[in-house]
Amino acid sequence: MRRSDLIPPHKPATGALALETWELSKRFGSFTALDRVSLKVQPRTVHALLGENGAGKSTLVKCVSGFQQPDGGSILIDGREQDIANPVVARQLGIGMVYQHFTLAPGMSVAENLLLAGEAVPLHIDWKSKRAELEAFLSTTPFRLDLDARPGALAAGEKQKLELLKQLYLRPRLLILDEPTSVLTPQEADEVLGHVRDFAHSGACSVIIITHKFREVMAYADDVTVLRRGVGVHQVRVADTDPQRLAQAMMGGEGAASPARPEVAPPLLPAAADQVPALQVEGLSAMGDRGTLALEGLNLTVRPGEILGVAGVSGNGQRELVEALVGQRPRQAGEVRVSGQAYYGTRAENHVLQVRCLPEEPLRNACVADLSVAENMALRDFDQPPQALSAGYGGLLRFAAWRRRAREWIADYGVKTRGVDTPIGALSGGNVQRAVLARELGGQITVLIAANPVFGLDFEAVRDIHARIRQVRARGAGVLLISEDLDELLELADRVVVMSQGRIVHETAAAGAQRHALGAYMGGGD
Repeated sequence: MRRSDLIPPHKPATGALALETWELSKRFGSFTALDRVSLKVQPRTVHALLGENGAGKSTLVKCVSGFQQPDGGSILIDGREQDIANPVVARQLGIGMVYQHFTLAPGMSVAENLLLAGEAVPLHIDWKSKRAELEAFLSTTPFRLDLDARPGALAAGEKQKLELLKQLYLRPRLLILDEPTSVLTPQEADEVLGHVRDFAHSGACSVIIITHKFREVMAYADDVTVLRRGVGVHQVRVADTDPQRLAQAMMGGEGAASPARPEVAPPLLPAAADQVPALQVEGLSAMGDRGTLALEGLNLTVRPGEILGVAGVSGNGQRELVEALVGQRPRQAGEVRVSGQAYYGTRAENHVLQVRCLPEEPLRNACVADLSVAENMALRDFDQPPQALSAGYGGLLRFAAWRRRAREWIADYGVKTRGVDTPIGALSGGNVQRAVLARELGGQITVLIAANPVFGLDFEAVRDIHARIRQVRARGAGVLLISEDLDELLELADRVVVMSQGRIVHETAAAGAQRHALGAYMGGGD
């Protein structure tokens, strides 16, 4: 008998693993993304990663999952140091990741997407046995999806569940989730996170979740690590902390002890019978990009000195509503009035009626990338005194006045740029948003339309922009706030309406509104 016959074959480890990073560092040129970060994820637990944009969260998990190589430090799996050279090695170690954006093959069925997630797909597939295998797998999971359905026919929540099922099908020992609830209703978010927590606590896997929502951390995580500027500044059991302390760790200093708490606003008085709405929309219909109605007979009213929040799962007509209001999308029917006057979204009407807009993706929708910061800040009134010697396109432009005002706004709004003559396309997304915010909030405002105004911004920028939106309301303007973040709407709005399939299906006062009740309408219920 050979000696090798006496050695039992290697069996891959199963079940929840223990992860530890020791002084993990990663640099990109002169920029240090991770600075000696030490992290411990206990087996059978959910570990939350918190931090502002650029804090190093994504870099950390990319090093753990093999997409990037650290420049220093170590990664230990079950107490043993591992060189995770690439994602294939990570997969062999049992590490799986669900990304923030969908990675589904749209032309393939649910069954085909599940098989495609595997390490090797055979040239010839015995579909009878594979379907039986997949059915048996689904019977062990809380999510039931039609194996023959294609991603294009699935709702956003179902797509997110399929992404999670793809990883669970591979039986990971460590599951990394990057902002997993960004496209889910509150009910779907609680369902997904609840099951993820159950998976971890059952011993099936350990979980790392990247999130920016304190509620999710407090409700579903066992431990939390806060990163700030590439440094691990705070690691604690969730039971031993609270949102205020987590916010302080994220921001640093004593001034950040409260995570964007809503300011107390004066109670909104009932509208007087003769009060003219700041914004009135009646019977608005508009076509979507696919040639079908995206808005159908939509009605809403925004009163002076009020923030009206529009909630809804992405893809239910919110983008088309903003574009139809501001003149970027043709209207099929309906009327829009600002202070009682007809409004079609022209530049002249914006000037006279004092309508401003903070659009989604401001670099694409509100800027000219090749023009300078100063020139972009002047787009709204470059031909009006004092930015020009006289009104109209024939007036002499005062470029020095543009630059002077731009410097003031850059300082006031904290725009990080090399100077007023820097092309705005060279700025980060957060700084583009601040530059557009400065331009749109300058001067008198009757109506402000804001679409996901803080999407992708860091904690400090979010708090600053929220404060400025409240100031607009305090000056008597009507604010239409469209956001996919229900927590943001409940924090800022006076009233909330829910959009579903291009219509307003529910309205309620924000004070005392129940998240799950709103979520039912967002999901198409009643």
